Amino acid sequence: MREIIGYVDNNNILDIQSVEEKKLDTSVLVPIYFDDTNEAHQIIRHTCAHLLAEAIKAIYPEAKFFVGPVVSEGFYYDFKIDSKIGVDDLPKIENKMKEIAKKGQKLVKININRKEAEERFKNDELKHAVMSKIEGNNFSIYKQGDFEDLCKGPHLPNLKLLNAFKLTKISGAYLGGDEDSEVLTRIYGIAFAKKENLKDYLYKLEEAKKRDHRKLGIELELFTFDEEVGSGLPIWLPKGARIRRKIEELLTKALIINEYEPVRCPEILKSDVWKISGHYSHYKENMYFTTIDEVEYGIKPMNCVGHIKVYQNSIRSYRELPLRFYEYGVVHRHEKSGVLHGLLRVREFTQDDAHIFCRPEQIENEVNNILRFTHRIMKAFNFSYEMELSTRPEKSIGSDEIWDNATQALKNALIENNINYQIDDGGGAFYGPKIDIKITDAIGRKWQCGTIQIDMNLPNRFNLSYIDENNKQAQPVMIHRAILGSFERFVAILTEHYGGEFPFFISPTQIIIIPIGDKHAEMAQNLQIDLRNIGIYAEINIKNESLNKKIRIAEKQKVPMIAIIGDKELENKLLSIRDRRNKNELGENLQYEISVEEFLQKVSILNREVSF
Repeated sequence: MREIIGYVDNNNILDIQSVEEKKLDTSVLVPIYFDDTNEAHQIIRHTCAHLLAEAIKAIYPEAKFFVGPVVSEGFYYDFKIDSKIGVDDLPKIENKMKEIAKKGQKLVKININRKEAEERFKNDELKHAVMSKIEGNNFSIYKQGDFEDLCKGPHLPNLKLLNAFKLTKISGAYLGGDEDSEVLTRIYGIAFAKKENLKDYLYKLEEAKKRDHRKLGIELELFTFDEEVGSGLPIWLPKGARIRRKIEELLTKALIINEYEPVRCPEILKSDVWKISGHYSHYKENMYFTTIDEVEYGIKPMNCVGHIKVYQNSIRSYRELPLRFYEYGVVHRHEKSGVLHGLLRVREFTQDDAHIFCRPEQIENEVNNILRFTHRIMKAFNFSYEMELSTRPEKSIGSDEIWDNATQALKNALIENNINYQIDDGGGAFYGPKIDIKITDAIGRKWQCGTIQIDMNLPNRFNLSYIDENNKQAQPVMIHRAILGSFERFVAILTEHYGGEFPFFISPTQIIIIPIGDKHAEMAQNLQIDLRNIGIYAEINIKNESLNKKIRIAEKQKVPMIAIIGDKELENKLLSIRDRRNKNELGENLQYEISVEEFLQKVSILNREVSF
């Protein structure tokens, strides 16, 4: 029989004790079973956080605890400790957790008022910091054996249920996230209901380390960062820039076919336009500013205002709509140094940005086109994906009719394209509903990439209009659309998705040519020229090294194909090919001989087999 560990009540997750305390009718509640569902993880991981804290307290009696919440990838606990503690101490703490869990202590909830809580933790400044952030007079404590902590739950009824957990890392964390406060120690962990799911997670964790784009970016010479230049400002090396260029070329061809017009807007604009758009009052802390001739300018964090100015350049008629403008726009955002992360979180990046100005009745068709475009891109890179529809929040602008029509248009487009989607009720922007694109990579991780946003705010703020069929002014709807999100983030995800083994069509170096001796160099050079002429990037390795070493170097660089030229190849106009992307029955790289002419035809087709 499956064990019930909690219930869902109006989207709130409650443990058994809380349900009993509130005298709720369990027959009308949704039960949560001890399994690896999101709801069960909330309870399992929250309880495991308290198990972690008890183990720390047992080993380091002087430890004081701040908070230990569940997060998207497990849980953590922040605490203060006098002893020096590092990653080498995690196995010791984990073993103590296992020892405590085997004892099977029950978790008991105790309700107290504020005065009682302040007295109970009178010598604990961290608990007082927690209480200062809680409104009201009612508190709860969860107690297990000799350990207790302020907590609203939910928790498992017994620690013996915890037998599939792992501590993953240790770091520092500012008290309450305030950079002006003291630094606490933070330990992260993960927990599951079943040991096999923990084993699978740990495998993916190790695989993720191997695929880390920051590591591969250095090894494959894609990009670098230089502190003399500045944190969060990537420098694209030739090989990384080739990947970007190829993606841009594929995108541009598709955009032209889909009647998008290229535009190019300044990277700094007077602060006046950012005040009109609302960025100055709502987004200023994320922007960079400068003064020119005693006038303040803002470096753009987004491209939308520039595209609005393109729209305003002419009087528009309903016959012109929809108008689709695109720009690979460089933007800058003032990210805190603590959140910078390789190419995934930077201060300068380039968006594959587009803005569509259309009539309200054209929204559904435009979104349909974007979704189909998105599908082609995701299919080309072998991504599975899902989408999330965010609806009207409590604070918003625009009439009910426009919101209802815009939201229904997004739903209709998703349904028409057979796309599974979740609904984030009330999660839309104040100016309109949106769709977020979430892709799943080769090892099952989900990444937020592009977005499709319906905007009724900026057209109103900038008094955008067009002449309708009745010769009257009407206001267009603006659709913000980015499919990749940014080239930086997308290249990072691609690198980790493929583990650096990029598909032939975007590989930064597609072929390495290895002439065995000096007399084979001319044929190698001619082959390189022929390949470059059909848009394929090939390098020649003419270093004074053995053939085996040259092959090892090429394979370490994860180059799709190696073309070897020796006496036999020179005499018969052949190439000996080692194909990294194709394996024989033993899992070894496929090797074959092919004429130069046939090889050029083969790789030309490979280079053109993907389009958006």
